[in-house]
Amino acid sequence: MENNNKHSQTNGCLPNGHNNIDKVAADKNMSPDLNGCDTGAMFVMEDEDHQTVLLNTLNMMRKSRTFCDVILNVGNCELHGHRAVLASSSRFLMEMFSTDDEEKKGSQREAITTYTLNATGPLSDCSAVEKLIEYTYTSRLEANVYQVKSIFQAACYLKMDRIAKELARFMLKYLNVDNCIEIRSLPCISTSISFINQVNSFISAHMKEIAETSTFLSLPCIQIEILSQTKQEMSLSTGDSVSQLVLDWIKRCYDENEPATFFNGLMEKTYMLYLALDNILQDCSELPSGELSDTEIVQDYKKLSKKSTSIPKTRRKGQLQPAKSRVLICNREMHERRESFIDSDWTILGVTCVGEHTFSALASLKGQLCSLSIKLKLNVSMLSNPPSTQPSPLHSRAESQESLPDLYCALAHMTSGKCAIGCANLNNNLLVCGGYDRIECIKNVESYDPEQNVWETFEPMCEARGRFNIAVLNNKVYAVGGCNGTTELSTVECYDMIKKKWIPVTSLPLARSNTGVCELNGKIYCIGGWNGQVGIKQSDVYDPNTNKWTSIAPLQTGRNQAGVCAMNGKVYVVGGCDTWNCLNTVECYDPETNSWSFIKPIITPRRGCGLAHIKGKLYVVGGSDGTQSLDTTEVYDPNERMWSPGPNMTTPRANVGVAVVGNRLYAVGGFSGKKFLNSIEFLDESMDEWTRFSPRNNCSKSASPLPTPDAVCNFNDCELLNGVSE
Repeated sequence: MENNNKHSQTNGCLPNGHNNIDKVAADKNMSPDLNGCDTGAMFVMEDEDHQTVLLNTLNMMRKSRTFCDVILNVGNCELHGHRAVLASSSRFLMEMFSTDDEEKKGSQREAITTYTLNATGPLSDCSAVEKLIEYTYTSRLEANVYQVKSIFQAACYLKMDRIAKELARFMLKYLNVDNCIEIRSLPCISTSISFINQVNSFISAHMKEIAETSTFLSLPCIQIEILSQTKQEMSLSTGDSVSQLVLDWIKRCYDENEPATFFNGLMEKTYMLYLALDNILQDCSELPSGELSDTEIVQDYKKLSKKSTSIPKTRRKGQLQPAKSRVLICNREMHERRESFIDSDWTILGVTCVGEHTFSALASLKGQLCSLSIKLKLNVSMLSNPPSTQPSPLHSRAESQESLPDLYCALAHMTSGKCAIGCANLNNNLLVCGGYDRIECIKNVESYDPEQNVWETFEPMCEARGRFNIAVLNNKVYAVGGCNGTTELSTVECYDMIKKKWIPVTSLPLARSNTGVCELNGKIYCIGGWNGQVGIKQSDVYDPNTNKWTSIAPLQTGRNQAGVCAMNGKVYVVGGCDTWNCLNTVECYDPETNSWSFIKPIITPRRGCGLAHIKGKLYVVGGSDGTQSLDTTEVYDPNERMWSPGPNMTTPRANVGVAVVGNRLYAVGGFSGKKFLNSIEFLDESMDEWTRFSPRNNCSKSASPLPTPDAVCNFNDCELLNGVSE
């Protein structure tokens, strides 16, 4: 039968007989355009069905394994797909495929490449990964409530952010007291700050009900008893306060013990703790013998502890208990600021009172959820509190007033965590300029008033700078060099207290960052630094009278990130690093002879340390040894010409700022090794220990009048704490 369909008889040619379009356009007898049409006319078509058709076709090809060029092995499952399609939906797969291509550059890639994904943790459910691949090809995800959590984990792991966000929204919609702990335990939840914060808020608000659920009661439990010296101290202690203090103790023990076995050992017994002189909890087994607080129950605990191998070790020496009971005060506004910087791996999620002076808390310890059972116990020494006859009401009231606990405030925090700041004493206030906050170098300036325990915002610097330092001379602040995030700076600016503004002054002869800066004999010294390639020897001095920089004798060892300060008419440079190595050498500059000389080296090589002098001695504070941030300090006695170990800080701090205000040596901000710090602490000369608390008379604005025990639940302005955690 003859086929009348002309199109079917073209044999690959166009219906008009031409072999291709080019030949049609080349034919002199035909016009390449449409006769009579505007030559500027454009054909535009938007096919709304094209994306759907394309995805459907690709999905059919995936199912039939047509043109598939990748296989994902997840456990016992083989999931076929197309590299370009999968990579367009998952940042994790994009990175994995790109890395593989880079490694095999120059060699021929196999037609089908197989990748094995770790089938544990977030990818333990193969069906969840398969659901996400189907979503990639269909833009539709359908799952029942039992599958949502495993798909969310897989989406977070594969960095499929949009679908992870929608799954989180679904779980929040159905969040309740029975499933909140399970949801909070999801391994990948910390990747979504908004999600984890909303779950945390729910737990905090419903902790009383959550503490009665079978899920909470089945969690691993750490049992703690905290000894109090008076009933008033116990009455004024809140669940939030004691749980934060316990968390601080656990974290400190974790950092100083073997992590692999720490938590199992922690749950083997009930721990008895006391508040030591340095305002932190310590194990009663470390309480010095013969002290008034070393009562019969403490001695019994010590005997039991000798038989136990689960007592966490600690580097901090055992401190005496205060002679008088104390309560630590934290301003609520400051407490909220502290919470905004909290580490989601180490936090108290909720706490509730379950009995008289007894609290239950839900805590995240290194990301692992567990419960805390905390009981306050009265520890009264019969020697210090002998029996007495019943006093008269008037006498009893007087005794009650005399036995009020001492009040201590937690030191207020900076507005944000940062390191490599400029730090100095300006009119007995702590001035903090610029710095680096992980994202960028900043130009913000703030000032801390130790008397009021408050931070105030100053006029920002002219330009952002970090990895620099400042010096104060004639009531003016000089910010010298540094880095703006992309390049080293030679610029110098001066803050005039009278004009209340920053003004540029003469620039350094050489752009540099990580310099040491100090004031001596009415001049500003800039020592060493980093020029973008190496630690340098160059040293310069600025004379504000002439507004000029003059070079002085160079260092004997080029270095940057060194601690620098002036003492007894000389400039001291401690540690730092050359290019790669941390240094322990110390140099001393004598302006009379314009020469540098080496003195006794420090004990631990370190860079990014702070250096200050107080009471005729040099203190080198924190820093990094090249592998970890340090909490150690060292003290140099110029008479003995020797360095000796000083007390450890409460927190490791690298690239830390230091300054002396009054009789206190402050350590400000820095990098702990895990996060940028917004906290400060000072060396308490009376205890020779670092602390984050100050007597109440030194923080009047942040403290509130001590409420009566009956009013303890009605605080609006402050929290009464027995301690707080970073």
